[in-house]
Amino acid sequence: MLSYIIDGGKKLEGTVSISGSKNASLPIIAGTILSGKISKLYNIPNIDDIQITLKILKMLGCRIKKNNNKIEIDTSRMNKKEIPEDMMRRMRSTVVMAGAIIGRFKEAVFSYPGGCEIGARPIDLHLNAFKKLGINIEEKAGFIYCKCDKIIGTEIDLDFPSVGATENIILATVLSEGTTTITNAAMEPEIVDLAKFLNKMGSKIQGAGTNVIKITGVKNLKEVSYKVMPDRIEAGTFLCMVAATGGKVKILNAELEHITPIIHKLEECGCNISIEGKNIKLEAPKKLKCVDIKTMPYPGFPTDMQSIFGSMLTLAKGTSIVVENIFENRYKYISELKKMGSKIQLEGKTAIIKGVRRLNGTKVEATDLRGGAALVLAGLMSKGTTKVEQIQYIQRGYEKLEEKLQALGAKIIIKNT
Repeated sequence: MLSYIIDGGKKLEGTVSISGSKNASLPIIAGTILSGKISKLYNIPNIDDIQITLKILKMLGCRIKKNNNKIEIDTSRMNKKEIPEDMMRRMRSTVVMAGAIIGRFKEAVFSYPGGCEIGARPIDLHLNAFKKLGINIEEKAGFIYCKCDKIIGTEIDLDFPSVGATENIILATVLSEGTTTITNAAMEPEIVDLAKFLNKMGSKIQGAGTNVIKITGVKNLKEVSYKVMPDRIEAGTFLCMVAATGGKVKILNAELEHITPIIHKLEECGCNISIEGKNIKLEAPKKLKCVDIKTMPYPGFPTDMQSIFGSMLTLAKGTSIVVENIFENRYKYISELKKMGSKIQLEGKTAIIKGVRRLNGTKVEATDLRGGAALVLAGLMSKGTTKVEQIQYIQRGYEKLEEKLQALGAKIIIKNT
């Protein structure tokens, strides 16, 4: 079992370059199915979630060439329409492949998705949207069978601005007949990146980045080359890790507009931040100040950063209030932080964090991707040695995390324990 071993208490200083976005890469890779041609993708992070997704494509009959962060995907010989059950249960984001497979072949078979256990994430919104598009859905023995003669554009009003449902509707309707309008659509930058990629292929998608998206079906798509956006959550994570250790950093390859809520909260904490194009400089104060946070759909404060901030605020001066409005089980990391000496009280979806003088290194266990990153952050600012177990969750979403932290002066290694 692989673990991170962290010798804490070191200021992080230096420069770090942000990798391509995990949450943009996954639906874009799914979108390559639609063309039935060759797609060349750049800036794809080398992380476990990407490896699983590419493995699924190979199992479906696609051919893949990989060279570092460049991937060439040939979907012309794809001949299977069933997403393997074991892969589906390992990673929730595989569900967006369903929309792409249905969009191209008018049928798909898949099971309910798995992934991090951070709360109920039903796919009812996805299935209801498929039904409105004229897709027949049958559930048998844990599998979902989707089939139709043709997909006809319609109006879909989402009960909640779900990122996954918005992506699935877009992917399912690019090659449809007529126009589909999604209201209360998710507005995340990753939705915009997916639309840019598909439009470069020849799709007709308007309004991505707003709460109303229109997709006008086209007959076919062309070969394309596309560079994926930088990972806004990785950028936020490194900014918080440096802030937590009292250091200073220059972040390369970041999109400021994607992380504005994160920047504002770090400034509230007392950090000095300056922007130079796509580079961000942060210098931490001697002691962070407490802040209040409420997670909201984009452009609000991202739920993926809640645990990272929660961990950082354990040493801030005063009391911070954190409210999680998206996923109800996203506080699992708190029980692990308490082992390190944090003072956190949970009341429903609210965490009350009273800053302490120091955390002490100990053995902790990651239970999900972002919660695991929060424990690494805690280890970096703790006294003594911290062992973070179950790091496969963290490796799902961060490319070469330990190497990037080592370059900033952190004492962190991966060990087989």
